[in-house]
Amino acid sequence: MSQFRLLARRRFAPFFVVQALAAFNDNAFRQATIVLVGFQMGLSTATIGVYSNLAPALFILPFFLFSASAGQIAEKFEKQRLIRYVKLFEVAAMGVAAWGFYVQSPVLLFVVLFLMGVHSTVFGPIKYSVLPEVLEPRELVGGNGLVEMGTSIAILVGMTLGGAAMHGYGAVGASALVVAVAGAGMLASLAIPRLPAIAPTLAFNWNPFTESARVLKITVKDRRVFTAVLGISWFWFFGGVVTAQLPNYTRLYLGGDASVEVLVLALFSVGIAVGSLLCERLSRHELEIGLVPLGALGMTVFGVLLYVTRHAAVATRGANWLAFLRSPGGGWLALDLALIGVSAGLFIVPLFALVQARSARHELSRVIAGNNIINAVFLVAAAIFGIGLLRAGLTIPQLFLLVAVLNALVMAYLVWRVPAFASRLLLWSRLRASA
Repeated sequence: MSQFRLLARRRFAPFFVVQALAAFNDNAFRQATIVLVGFQMGLSTATIGVYSNLAPALFILPFFLFSASAGQIAEKFEKQRLIRYVKLFEVAAMGVAAWGFYVQSPVLLFVVLFLMGVHSTVFGPIKYSVLPEVLEPRELVGGNGLVEMGTSIAILVGMTLGGAAMHGYGAVGASALVVAVAGAGMLASLAIPRLPAIAPTLAFNWNPFTESARVLKITVKDRRVFTAVLGISWFWFFGGVVTAQLPNYTRLYLGGDASVEVLVLALFSVGIAVGSLLCERLSRHELEIGLVPLGALGMTVFGVLLYVTRHAAVATRGANWLAFLRSPGGGWLALDLALIGVSAGLFIVPLFALVQARSARHELSRVIAGNNIINAVFLVAAAIFGIGLLRAGLTIPQLFLLVAVLNALVMAYLVWRVPAFASRLLLWSRLRASA
């Protein structure tokens, strides 16, 4: 059965819509806030710099504070009811955001940013633990591929429309967009069928610190699951380093304007979506962890080619997307960026499916919570890594090259921990060659 047929099944379709709209709204709100605070309020450069550094910290902080509690909640209560409460929370948060846009209050908007971090923290363990409950084993890879595809495209479209709404229509347009999408997500959640609680008798631990330690202990106890979590966290590190530098990379090394930045983001996001969807076809409806080293190989090879194709700043500035594609090497750069995304999709989807397939059902939400804590650590590390090396004198292309090389070393470490990654790739390659 094609994975796209899942979009016609009530057990999957409403959930798919809810999670895609959540990703859309999160990024639409953040981009609208960036446009308002960074370009429309007349703030000083120093003040904008403070807000720019504060924003990621406010969004990531809830993952450290509340992930463990979110994992317990997802195990103890009915998930479809939890999703509805989460969507109601989002509607309220977007109502506050609308007021923040109207009165142009950065403080209020950053409170909403923290609230959206709480939203993502609570929704994450529900989102990924739902899939094994509503999908058959042979649908797990395809379902994860659809979720990752939906998330990648929703992020891109959300960023684009959120910024465009604030640019073109101001506070009214941005407010109408985020409130309407939150409302649509709430309506979609009403169609999600009942999902009984997995561990209703679970004793709730109110101490976030001791519970975080317990959640992490659950996460690391299975070697394959923890290795997959490390791979997922590396994916976020890799993506965090690359995407954080795209605005300056576009301006200095591609010589492009804002349309080129949108193109670059689109190539990367659509590439991830394509790679995620390819996983089902390449794995023939089975969980094929051999695709993980294949994806990692592509991330390294195309990352190195990105450096080789252009590693010096260009003299021209302000070219639009069409002029960039027509420039010498522009087409190859675009292809490299897209193929890095495709490779990342091949890398991440089997890892999520592996975590879901091997974790005990009554612990899966807490494993996802532990995964989210570790992801947050890697995202903070990515920010420090990028800022530190750029200040030490590395250029952006050199930083990309270093991350591509480190990616190969990380994959070697993952294979050392779980040799089946390599053996499955060899077996998969032989089967494909003989088919």
